[in-house]
Amino acid sequence: MIHVGLNNFRMRQLNKELIMSLVWREKRVTKSQVAKNTGLSIPAVTNILEELIVEGQLSHSDKNLSNRGISSGSYLLPETNPMTLCLNVTPTTIESQLVDHQIVPVSELTCEWVSMPGPAVLLDVIAQRYIDCQKKFPNKKIRLAIAMHGQVDPETGVSQYMPQAPWRESVEVKYILENRLKCPVIVDNDCVMLALAEKWQGHNENKDICVINVDYGIGSSFIINNTIYRGSLYGSGQIGHTIVDPDGKACSCGRYGCLETVASLSAIKKQVRISMKRSCGLSSGEVENINTDILTELWRNKDPVTRGIIEDGANAIGLSLYNFLNILNINQIWFYGASCQFGNEWLEMITRNVNGNPFDPKNNVKRNETSIQFGRLTRQEQIMGIAWLYVEENLSSFQC
Repeated sequence: MIHVGLNNFRMRQLNKELIMSLVWREKRVTKSQVAKNTGLSIPAVTNILEELIVEGQLSHSDKNLSNRGISSGSYLLPETNPMTLCLNVTPTTIESQLVDHQIVPVSELTCEWVSMPGPAVLLDVIAQRYIDCQKKFPNKKIRLAIAMHGQVDPETGVSQYMPQAPWRESVEVKYILENRLKCPVIVDNDCVMLALAEKWQGHNENKDICVINVDYGIGSSFIINNTIYRGSLYGSGQIGHTIVDPDGKACSCGRYGCLETVASLSAIKKQVRISMKRSCGLSSGEVENINTDILTELWRNKDPVTRGIIEDGANAIGLSLYNFLNILNINQIWFYGASCQFGNEWLEMITRNVNGNPFDPKNNVKRNETSIQFGRLTRQEQIMGIAWLYVEENLSSFQC
């Protein structure tokens, strides 16, 4: 096996990547700030910054960030960089957030309920969102970053399967929209969106984190050693389809007893409706009105039927996480999704099942205990997360 060392060019590229990552996070930096954060000397920083300006990666401003001493101005991302329209797409809703060249919001987050009977309508709705933004900013280049529920191939930009959508065929989202709109399009899973939002906008000291989205489905995404882990077949993070009961209910994936069949909001609502028809004598029309808000109210009012079903789901999530953590040993887990409305008691039920890891004993003072918490990012910040795919793509260009 041959191990290739790092030559001067490779080291230079790595330092450029490091500096660009800092600029993306801070938006505007000085030489001294770069030197402090990278450990590089001021002369080395000066040379690299000048190269990045020549390459069009950065621009220089005479604006100083401090009144102390002599300053050489500041460095920031060029305004010629394109804006990004971030979309989060489900079978029934589209959330939209436009951000500028620095991934700073330039509009309010919007969420619309949309009837999408087929892929053609889905693509029409997305295209119209883009056209509307282009009309508002006719002199700006705008690119699309799309987060989609379900299975996505990020290399080809194909939505392979979207649970609860009325269609079952795959949709070539990237190819069709790029040809139609003549703009760059990038597509990935909605949990990758959340993971990137945490990586770039959250406050995570750990390089290994996991986000879990518990909504009408259950998905997850992992960042391992500061990098999104997708797996060679882009199938990682399918925690909702880990089997918790081999003899359980049929899942939309075609198997039986998946976590989603007992712990997703869709499954819980269905079980509560069935139980209430039997125990309360309610009509089909009455129980069909049970939405997430009513479900949360029943939970908080300690309705025994509802609480039993939700508790079973929380325990199942905890056991699935326990198995994941025994394999991956993630330091930080963030929970997102509508199920977070069940609050701390629900989260504690999940945590109890996770903290029994025999390889993470309580008396080991060196251990780095896994932290399990509700996500703290606003919904706007979450949707902006998908735009960071372009940043990661840009940074990867320094690795060649």
